[in-house]
Amino acid sequence: MANTDTKATELSEKVVSINRVSKTVKGGRIMKFSALVVVGDGNGTVGFGLGKSGEVPDAIRKGIEDAKKNLVKIPMYGTTIPHEIIGKFGAGRILMKPAAPGTGVIAGGPVRAVIEMAGIKDIRTKSLRSNNPCNVVRATINGLMSCMSAKEAAQKRGKSIKEILG
Repeated sequence: MANTDTKATELSEKVVSINRVSKTVKGGRIMKFSALVVVGDGNGTVGFGLGKSGEVPDAIRKGIEDAKKNLVKIPMYGTTIPHEIIGKFGAGRILMKPAAPGTGVIAGGPVRAVIEMAGIKDIRTKSLRSNNPCNVVRATINGLMSCMSAKEAAQKRGKSIKEILG
């Protein structure tokens, strides 16, 4: 139990979007807020969560709690990703390419939040289809999860790491 507490303290969070949603009932409309939050340790671990509540701070708190339950570890190659990948979720498509050191994070909006929370310093990205923040965040995380490190690729193909890297 103490291990999760120390892990929770080193996570930083970023609110990607806050959306006002309404439900129409017999007496009128009921307004609530939905918050999309990304959390990460800046060292290859990232997660996202969606919180809904009648008040914005409560929605953000619920989103952070949900994000901490959905943490994933992503492979990194130095300060970038191991190879080019297209992350997909729903209509969202995110093209992610590794970049040379010093390039920085070339990404927009929701993709930038996920990349920065994961701790990736050099990457080039392009959002291809959907601009819905939820689908873009999910597509980015799916793409990062499907990246394969050189060690994993070598084991899968039955080769040495030197043969994979060239």
